[in-house]
Amino acid sequence: MYSRSLRRLTEFFDVCPDTITTEQLKQYFLALVESHSWSSVKIDRNAFQFFYRHVLNRQWQWVNIVKPPKVQPLQDVLSMSELNAIINATRKLSYQVYFLTTYSLGLRLSEALQLRIPDIDGTLMRVHLRQCKFNKHRFVPLPLATLKALRLYWATHRHPELIFPGGKPPHFRQGKTLHMDKGGVQKAIKIVAKECGISKNVHIHTLRHSIATHLLEAGVSLRSIQAFLGHASPVTTAKYTRMTEQAQQNSALMLNALVDQLSIDWVKS
Repeated sequence: MYSRSLRRLTEFFDVCPDTITTEQLKQYFLALVESHSWSSVKIDRNAFQFFYRHVLNRQWQWVNIVKPPKVQPLQDVLSMSELNAIINATRKLSYQVYFLTTYSLGLRLSEALQLRIPDIDGTLMRVHLRQCKFNKHRFVPLPLATLKALRLYWATHRHPELIFPGGKPPHFRQGKTLHMDKGGVQKAIKIVAKECGISKNVHIHTLRHSIATHLLEAGVSLRSIQAFLGHASPVTTAKYTRMTEQAQQNSALMLNALVDQLSIDWVKS
């Protein structure tokens, strides 16, 4: 790659690389960032630095390259009416409950699939999420409507450990407990969204983006949402991010108010 970088430079100016000046390098990189990826630009700079220091035995003069701004695509968010339509149009109770649970608890795909019976605290109305991203744990408020939906679905399979078991009973294969299939829930939400006439790029993570947006619009603070979603904090080095009692109460009230807006016709299993 370094040899290719040197060839590209010599072809650009049609001269030997040992005669190129710092000003020419600046000119070269200004053109390169417009036509190549940022990784290619960095490789080229490293190649020239190596060439100057270890081949020409010259002092390398650092060339500052202005990195092109990174375009961060905006994530699609479902409105409450779209969310309601998707859940009601879903023709499988397990997926219905999974979609509601993922949305109302702000969960990542695997976090919802791996929920276990002991994680659901119907007394304190909260869910204990274990071994999440970066191996963190966190508590999230449990809306009453979500608790009722979880109980409704669990009564159809009564697995001793899992909320969302996969495969056929006893949901066990080669010494491992089976969870509901990741690909299945991803495919299901895309199909249902399309059937509902929703043109947005809908996937399971859209539910997480949606609850975060809805909470923000409802007036919940960014700090509370950050703790709710389990995002890494930029201001603390604490091992676990925990919500304050006040934030928990406020978020729980907002969550219940949001989830209560849904009017779901549960599929009879």
